[in-house]
Amino acid sequence: MSTEKVFPMTQEGKTKLEQELENLKTVKRKEVVERIKIARSFGDLSENSEYDSAKEEQAFVEGRITTLENMIRNAKIITEDEMKGDAVSLGSTVTFVELPDGEEETYSIVGSAEADPFEGKISNDSPIAKSLIGKKVGEEVSVQTPGGEMSVKITSIN
Repeated sequence: MSTEKVFPMTQEGKTKLEQELENLKTVKRKEVVERIKIARSFGDLSENSEYDSAKEEQAFVEGRITTLENMIRNAKIITEDEMKGDAVSLGSTVTFVELPDGEEETYSIVGSAEADPFEGKISNDSPIAKSLIGKKVGEEVSVQTPGGEMSVKITSIN
């Protein structure tokens, strides 16, 4: 018996995934089926790029639906109680200063399912989050990143 991966996430993150899933099932799936139908009407499928493109999109949509269903089914909601405390944990928003230049950065540590670095949300599996989890305000932490090692000092945890 294999154990399925658990996807830690906030309730907000789960809601976003549910909305994306609903959109894929009710809107996108129908659009792709319509594209396939139109492309079939062009005749010879062996040299029909519109048909090939629509079939590829259909495969992507169906794959994403399966992925989202799995993530939602195996979601573990991070509760407020799990986020409280004075140490960095999943669900925390942590601000730190890069040493020695003092550039300040703030990230929310979330499960991989809702990570979005452009929105300031990093996965708990990322090198930065792994280094910060369990640490407290004022601690200096060495972080191994793909670009090399950096040192940071935690200034706040929310």
